[in-house]
Amino acid sequence: MDDDIQDILNKYKGKLKENIRVEDYSPGSSYSQEYQKFRKEALTRRLSTYESLCNFFERIFNIQPKENDYNRLQNSIETAHLNITPVGAYSFSITIALLIFLSLVLINLGSFLTTNEISTNLILLSLFILLVLVFIIKPLTNIPNYIASSWRLKASNQMVLCILYIVMYMRHTSNLENAIRFASEHIGPPLSLDLRKIFWNVETRKFSSMKESLDNYLEGWRDYSLEFVESFHLIEGSLFEASEERRVNLLEKALDVILNGTFEKMLHFSQELKNPITILNMLGVILPILGLVILPLIGSLMGGSGTTKIIIIFTLYCIVLPLVVYIFGITILSKKPTGYSETNLIEQNPKLKKYKNIIIKIGSQELYFSPLIISLFIFLVFMIISIIPIIFYSIHLDFTFLGANFIDFRQQNGAACQYSGGCYGPFGAGSVLLSLFFPLGLALSIGTYYYIRNKKLIKITEETKKLEKEFSGSLFQLGNRVGDGIPVELAFGDVAKSMRGTPTGNFFQTVSNNIQRFGADVKRAIFDPNIGAIWNYPSNIIESSMKILVESARKGPQIVARSLTSISTYLDRIHQVNERLKDLLSETLSSMKSQISFLTPMIAGIVVGLSTMIVTILGRLSALLLESSTQGQELSLGGVEALTGLFEIKNIIPSYYLQLIIGIYVVEIVIILTFLANNIESGNRISGGYKAGKNLYASGILYFFVSLIVTLIFTLLATNISIGGA
Repeated sequence: MDDDIQDILNKYKGKLKENIRVEDYSPGSSYSQEYQKFRKEALTRRLSTYESLCNFFERIFNIQPKENDYNRLQNSIETAHLNITPVGAYSFSITIALLIFLSLVLINLGSFLTTNEISTNLILLSLFILLVLVFIIKPLTNIPNYIASSWRLKASNQMVLCILYIVMYMRHTSNLENAIRFASEHIGPPLSLDLRKIFWNVETRKFSSMKESLDNYLEGWRDYSLEFVESFHLIEGSLFEASEERRVNLLEKALDVILNGTFEKMLHFSQELKNPITILNMLGVILPILGLVILPLIGSLMGGSGTTKIIIIFTLYCIVLPLVVYIFGITILSKKPTGYSETNLIEQNPKLKKYKNIIIKIGSQELYFSPLIISLFIFLVFMIISIIPIIFYSIHLDFTFLGANFIDFRQQNGAACQYSGGCYGPFGAGSVLLSLFFPLGLALSIGTYYYIRNKKLIKITEETKKLEKEFSGSLFQLGNRVGDGIPVELAFGDVAKSMRGTPTGNFFQTVSNNIQRFGADVKRAIFDPNIGAIWNYPSNIIESSMKILVESARKGPQIVARSLTSISTYLDRIHQVNERLKDLLSETLSSMKSQISFLTPMIAGIVVGLSTMIVTILGRLSALLLESSTQGQELSLGGVEALTGLFEIKNIIPSYYLQLIIGIYVVEIVIILTFLANNIESGNRISGGYKAGKNLYASGILYFFVSLIVTLIFTLLATNISIGGA
């Protein structure tokens, strides 16, 4: 009897193997063991360095955080898949602050031992840096929280697609494990890493079943995206339905839940986004730039050398303020609800990665050069122009320009520099005009880098978007053809003819040609590494739809027809929600774009001209006071001799350096705001890089010409001012 049973079992096992690929339905260790490798590839080199530093400082100092901080850090570390502990993160922040503090002590001690006196300027700078340290210890400690917040933001943008892929797969095959596996292979990191971790936790025996592992993962999202959790629970519930109709209805309900939840949360987000963006523009952009107008006057009245003030202003405007704007922007984005983000499959395709480089064809060979080479060349050329005032000073060259010296270095008493040492500057309008080439070169070089890297990829992205827009209708046609009894291989050709001249028609025609010319089956015609049609249209939506088509084709034409029509319906609903979300955010995004491309460079350019005029007037006043004191004359300014000590040349901040700080700040703000606006809109890195390149070109050139014109006008006004009849 046992032999007969075994024969029957072997007989039906053989039949099952003929129709089902066992490897597709058993998420074994060969898949989940890739988690560690995939984690290393998904995490950036910057995060790996941070992990190494945290682990290093933990072994040396081992500073324990408070219990509340420990729990928050542990939760963030698990969310972001970091290979550190809360103790390591806390030890890193405290140690970095202590090292900077000890460095300042050693610098002051060395200065005292060398000169036998403590420099006031050095103490002032040290106190400023210590003040900054006090405020950055907490942010340094919270780095895992910021990483986790960024991780949740990126993952939340993929949630609709994740549910869509799982529903699409389970629509024809009711297997949750393989549906999750299918989704993890198509959405990419970071959410794909989370899905792989679910398998990893089962394999490492942390949980005994997939359901336990999945439920534990969903608990982490309960406070951030309840609709995602509810959708997954509905999908789990569909596994227990005996009726096919009820099972499919639950799957469709799961997609409805996350789509409706996404729209409602995005509606509230768009309403609440106006105030934070206004605050960001005012406190992070407008007020800091306008504050630079009075800095030359305040700086001249304050004690301390101009060099110390330049270092402080540079630290504040080029490091602290951009960092504050970036962190504030990340905070805004962290409140963004789940959305239907654009995917970055192009960046994962090795055949398309080459377009990030400059391609030079020599015969049949292709040579690749990084756009970084051209960017560096552009920057160096413009930088050399901007340091001409320093070069002129070194060769003792100057001349008259707009009624004053072109470079205008001066001695401490305000007299013209004799190039014997102890000179300050440059204060001349010519030096400011030449310094404008530095931020222009910085903007053009970074803009060129972004533009070249994304120019060709953005065209592929736009073409793919057109295909995705038409794809739901073409899938519906394809499903109808197959449902009418036409083989899948012939249905592609029929739909291609009816949609001739469109991206979808071209895609289907390529598939049909591969079938007819090369005798390929549907799978090879679409996915073959050499001739596959999918490589010309790198879209996760299209790729996953075609994979479902191939999977369902093995179960019969009616299954194919139902699957394709269902996918078509899903894609239509996704597209409608996505367009409504863009409408909700259009006003805010329009305001941010005008701020980036017009207002910020325009205001900054006017500020440069005003600052130059103030510095020119202060310089003229200092020179006139010196002249009156040396000739024994009295200027009719009512006790103006008392002002002589107030406007010392060494205390005045040269407008040359002030413009460099403003220009660098403008470039940094344009980059930060561009990527912030792009992440609010879509999150696609290719479009973000392309927009950053265009905005840097536009804002850099506008800032250059506005600063140039305003500086010339205000300098003429300043040089024509008559002081005390002089």
